[in-house]
Amino acid sequence: MSRTLPGNTGPSTLWLYNENYPLVIRTKRNEPFTAEFHNELREHSTIHWHGVRVPYGMDGVPYMPHDPVKPGDSFTYHFSPPDPGTFFFHPHCNTVEALGRGLAGVLIVEDPRDQGLFDLEHVLVLKDWRSRPDGSFADFLTDGGAARAGTFGDLRTVNGEVMPTLTVPPGARVRLRILNVDSTRIPMLNLRGAANPVVIATDGNACDPFALNGWRLGPAMRADVAFIAPTKTGAEIVLEDVFSTRPRPLAKLVTAGDGLRSTKAVLRLPAAELPMPDLKAATTLDIQLLAGSLDPALETWAKQNGVSIDELCLTQKVFWSINRQAWPGAAHDRKPPPLFELKSGKSYVAELFNGTPHQHPMHLHGHTFRVLSSSERDLPPHWADTVLVRPKERIRIGFVAGQPGDWMFHCHIIEHQETGMMGYLRVT
Repeated sequence: MSRTLPGNTGPSTLWLYNENYPLVIRTKRNEPFTAEFHNELREHSTIHWHGVRVPYGMDGVPYMPHDPVKPGDSFTYHFSPPDPGTFFFHPHCNTVEALGRGLAGVLIVEDPRDQGLFDLEHVLVLKDWRSRPDGSFADFLTDGGAARAGTFGDLRTVNGEVMPTLTVPPGARVRLRILNVDSTRIPMLNLRGAANPVVIATDGNACDPFALNGWRLGPAMRADVAFIAPTKTGAEIVLEDVFSTRPRPLAKLVTAGDGLRSTKAVLRLPAAELPMPDLKAATTLDIQLLAGSLDPALETWAKQNGVSIDELCLTQKVFWSINRQAWPGAAHDRKPPPLFELKSGKSYVAELFNGTPHQHPMHLHGHTFRVLSSSERDLPPHWADTVLVRPKERIRIGFVAGQPGDWMFHCHIIEHQETGMMGYLRVT
């Protein structure tokens, strides 16, 4: 559909769910959820339920496990989300353009245990747009961006608006569900004007509260942030990106209306209930994020299996790899060998080492893992489905292998995914 983005003079051709940006869907933990997906695009598509521990058949990766939904066709997704939290959904086909045109939605899985803990919540969806003033889009993938930190957009929005203003009651216990659905940018979040804002959930999963204090939110990552609003009417709280020398304001919250008396509230969520890995019995996986070129072993494997390199859906440019195995391209109908073969129910510790000069938010489908430690910084232990690995950093994550299937593992800077930094873990 056509819509004029903020500040533009002409309309842009957007791809949207139900003609909404962002579409926010709410459901409840452990209750049956059904989504009828009707593909009205001119190309095939799917829905990947990012961060939700769905059955393998519902993961929404084309050919892994179900065929893509062709133009004019439909597919029914049905599952009962086992975990509460803040999640999002998007295609896993032509992802760089789909996300670039706005095809992303929010899935909030509500938990009866946290009813009444907060007076108010706002959903804040962060995204840049590569739109020109006339409404046309610049290239969503460029060689220069793909080979480095990614190609950035110039129009920065929250919920599709530039610097939106939202209201909160004075003294209210406020919960912000912040999602980064951008393909590239990694903001460092701060709430200026809020006293002691804390992160209470990472990637939707409850954690021991820790100070927001410039928390980096890579593409596909989410942070639930809580604070008590100032008791004065007209006070301003500004969500800002403090990555650069001059903070960039993203959204404003203003106190208005009747005041509330919540100044002594405890800002935390009920503990996450996730399978805890047995670290003493865990098998270690060594995962290296590297610059890429086609692995000779991959070419040998393709030849032995009667598959041409072209059939692996490889792009012409390969900039990245995982363990020197590059699997670039937007399609998945011909798979290379898995990065690792795991046993369902067994514990694993993956050591992720970033041997490149750029950050990589690494996402594992179908699993929620425990971030255990970093070689470069003090990280609070927390649950996640996407972890940001800085240059030369080694991060340890622990998890219990879930349902059998081929579960994707890739960088969520989409240009990196499209040019090599993608693979999968086979669970049997």
